[in-house]
This record gives sequence, C-alpha cells and structure tokens, in this order.
Amino acid sequence: MKLSLTCCIASLTWQAISVYIPLESRDPSRPSLQYTPNYFEQRIDHYPGDCKSPQHTNATFKQRYYVDSSYYKPGGPVFLYIGGETSGPSRFSNLRTGIIQILMEATNGLGVILENRYYGQSYPFNSSTTDDLVYLTTPQTLADNAHFAQHAVFPGVDGDLTAPGTPWILYGGSLAGAQTAFSIKEHGDVLYGGIASSAPVTSSVGYPAWYRPIQKFAPQDCVTRINRIVDNFDSLVSAGNTAAIREFKAIFGLEALTDHRDFATTIAYPIGNPGFYPTNTWQELNWNASYGSNDFFKFCDSVTAADAPDGITQVDYAFSNYTDGEPWTGLGGYTDYIKKAVLPLCPSGDYNSNACFGTQDEAAWAHTGNSASRSYLYTSCTEQGAYIDAPKDGPSLLSRVVDTSYEQQWCHWAFPDGRFNKIPTQPDLNGDQDVWNDLCYHSSLAPRRTESTDLHPQYLITGAGHHWDSSGILDVAAEPQFIREAHKWEIRTVKRWLDGFEQWKALKKWNSK
Repeated sequence: MKLSLTCCIASLTWQAISVYIPLESRDPSRPSLQYTPNYFEQRIDHYPGDCKSPQHTNATFKQRYYVDSSYYKPGGPVFLYIGGETSGPSRFSNLRTGIIQILMEATNGLGVILENRYYGQSYPFNSSTTDDLVYLTTPQTLADNAHFAQHAVFPGVDGDLTAPGTPWILYGGSLAGAQTAFSIKEHGDVLYGGIASSAPVTSSVGYPAWYRPIQKFAPQDCVTRINRIVDNFDSLVSAGNTAAIREFKAIFGLEALTDHRDFATTIAYPIGNPGFYPTNTWQELNWNASYGSNDFFKFCDSVTAADAPDGITQVDYAFSNYTDGEPWTGLGGYTDYIKKAVLPLCPSGDYNSNACFGTQDEAAWAHTGNSASRSYLYTSCTEQGAYIDAPKDGPSLLSRVVDTSYEQQWCHWAFPDGRFNKIPTQPDLNGDQDVWNDLCYHSSLAPRRTESTDLHPQYLITGAGHHWDSSGILDVAAEPQFIREAHKWEIRTVKRWLDGFEQWKALKKWNSK
C-alpha cells in the first residue's frame, strides 16, 4: 500500500490579463547563468513484454539534464522541472529566476531540468519515422521521470539524492504539467510530490474551447469585429462565392493560398490557430515582460484603431455589397496587420508552400528528421488530440471551415504505417483565462472546486495566464500581488509536504514488509 497520490499533487490553472514589470534581481548574475549539460543512460523501453511496447529493446539513449545546486544544503529536496515539448536550455529561466529558483531558495533544494525523450538532444534514434516514434508515449515518459529519480547523479554534489530516500518534487506546465500529475499518480511510490500548472489532464479530439477565454477576456471591441468578419467570410464560403473569396484572400495578400483552411489559419496567427504558433498570440501574454509578449494587444490596436488612415478604413467597405451596405468594421486594420506582421514570416513569398503558410503538400509532411514539432505532432495524433478547431455554434474567431479533419490529415501524411507501429484513426484519448483551462483541473466543465487542503491542494489565480507561475524576478515580494500570492502558496504547500516526508518514508518502509 502506498500513500494517497493526491496528497502530493498541487493543481494550478489560470486566468489571463497582461501586467508588465521589469526584471529585478538581487543577484545580477543569476539571469544569465549557464548550465553544463549532463547525460543519463535512459532506457528506451521500460515495459518489456507489455502491450505498451510492441517492439521491445534493451537499448538505452542519452537523456540530457541540467543541475543547479546554488541553494542546496544536505537534506534538501530535489526539484525536477519536466522539460515538456521543448529543449532543456529553453527552460533555463526556471532555474535562474523562475519557480524552481523560488522553491530552491525557500527549502535549500536542488534544481534539475530533465529533457523529455524525443526533444532537444534526447532522441533515442537519429530519425523520427513512425517506427522510431513507437516509444514516444505517456507511460514511457512517466517511467523516464521515475527511473531518473532513482538513479541520477549530480556532479559536484555529495551524497545519494535518489528517490525515494530524498523527496523529489516535480514541476511542469502545460503538457509537462499533465506529465507531472500523471507521474505522481503512476509512480507515487518513488516521486514524492508535484506541482501541475495549467495541466491538461483530460482531452478531446477537437478543442474549440481554446478560443473561449479570448472571447471572454480580450478587448471586446476587437473580439466583436473579428467575430463579424469571420461570420461574413463564412457566409461567402457557404454561398460558394468563389470570386468574392478570391478577392477577400487578395486583400490580405494571400490569394496564393488555395485551401480555404490554410487561409483561415494564417489570418488567425495573431490570435492563435491550429497547429502552429509562428507569431505571439494570446497564450504568449505574460505578467513578466522578459518571458512574454503583448503582440496580441498590438493586433487588436490595429483592428480597432479610431484614427487609421483613409486607405485602411476604406477597406472596411470593400465587401459591403455582400452585407446590405454594412461595412466590415476593422477589416482594414486586420489586413494591414497581417501584411506587416505575418507575411514577412515568409521571405520567399511562396505563401502556398509548406515552408510558409500552406499545408497541403503531402510529401513535405513525410520528412523524418528529428524535430520538436514532429514529436509534438505525433503525440497529438496518437494520444493528446485537442486539435484547435472552430466552434460549431456561437461566435468564432476562426473560420468554421477549420474542423478536426484539417489537422487529422497531417497525421496520416506525416506518419504512414510502419512495420510495427501505426497511428490510430484519431487520438486514443483517456487561470480560467488560460486557453487550455477547459482541459485542466479548474475546467468550466468540471465540478466547482471550492476547497484546498493539504490532501487536495489546488489554486486558481484570477488575472493570470498559461502557467504564469513558472517565471519569477528573484524577489517574490516585488512581484504583482496575484503572482506573489501564488508563489507564496506554492512555497507553503511544498514546505508542508516536506514536513511530512519522514512519516511518508517510514510508512513506505512499513508497507514494504
């Protein structure tokens, strides 16, 4: 028997407004600290003879990790930052000034970033064919975390800090937040605790609710104008008015995009769109200017500008003959922003190519080189889903020509059947202003969460976005109140967990007899 797993999981989800403050530091060197990579011999396959491993291997791969012992004192905990869908170095800010630094300083802990398998430099193979990716599964990833915790060594740090003899507390945000929660659930006999921030612990094939917080919390004049422009474009599509559609694409400079869905997603780049984030969106808003961008508000400023030049405002009337003389208010500012902020992302000008804004070249999807985008797409196709499509009913910031089939087609083009692995026909699924909130613990679809206890700690931050607690400024007291209180809550929660560690360890020993 093992300790109830829920006592060691803290769940955070968020709301989102934008507050920008400068980076402040009591230690000017920390924001630029560099870390030496270390490599752990990780099992490629943790499940021999199991259905989870259709092609078993005893081979290992080198899993990259980074260590910060700046605050460590003997007896302190280990804080493991789960790398998620990116490289280890891209998470350095969390060791330098962010959540791991905050918790290390508060508890004399050791900080570690573990790069996920199939990301950064932690690839088991030199390519990512469908067969190569067979070991990119949630169970294998969770087992990586537990196996690493049981066997890791930390250069320059004396003593045995392996789990379960030392308290290991995980932190992850977004996909890594879900991996944190599931790691504690599946390996709670090894891993002592975890903070799962903005963690999508449930999923669905399509996820139009991604746009719901934007509809609710973004500037309403901007939202209303985009909704109406989308409605009007969709009416042209429904009517089969090919001439008007072609003209509409042309005023954005995107007449080369023959697929309506490619066009719809491209003009949604500043908001957020299925599959790709070449520009900053609502999700990239952050309280800390060092880690976020306010480009979304620049986009809305363009759509709602009251003093735009005549050459821009006149575009609002370009299609008024299709709406009984009513202007498409904001269209001029919308097109102007796309031309200035989005089209330059394709310097070749070949907008319909997969290298730019097109997606319909099947051969381009079949490239099997290792990349984070390919790994993430594979997980989306096999387990995660959550394809960001347009809602079937109500207002929409994304044209309704975009549905789940749009992204699902990429799965079959990118991952043709291998010898012993093939993707399913659709994913195999088991801050309330956060676009991922409705897949998280505080989902509007879940029972109302009213109580946080030591056994079931949970925290919803009004005024925050996608795992905003992960960044910091080296001085919790100087942070905006809504972030400061979250960080103080995390510190208190972790300290309470640590107070109970010896009892947990003794109970484990007694139960093993």
